[in-house]
Amino acid sequence: MAKKKMGLEDLGGFVFSTNEEFDPKEYGAQEYDEILQPHEQLLEAHYSSKGRAGKKVTVIKGYIGPEEDLNQLGKDLKKKCGVGGSVKDREIIIQGDVRDKIMAYLQDLGYKVKRIGG
Repeated sequence: MAKKKMGLEDLGGFVFSTNEEFDPKEYGAQEYDEILQPHEQLLEAHYSSKGRAGKKVTVIKGYIGPEEDLNQLGKDLKKKCGVGGSVKDREIIIQGDVRDKIMAYLQDLGYKVKRIGG
């Protein structure tokens, strides 16, 4: 039986190119040209420990905007809460259950925040 030839779909959408004329939109990459104001966005504050060896984290989902702004917001939230965290897959992950602090801070910035779970 012959082996099936792998395609881009089998790589999970990951594409690497050194071609200067490469257009990521051609392969379905999302780009956030539109910048929504904070009062136009609804963020979700999730509480989770799933897949993290029992460690509790707060996950902020739903941000629409450039990657740089998302990273800066994540950095500000980590600093405000005095904990570690990261930004992955367009989600801000903050260590610990600090939803109340995060929600208050985001609401002060003008975001609409919905508490999800727990």
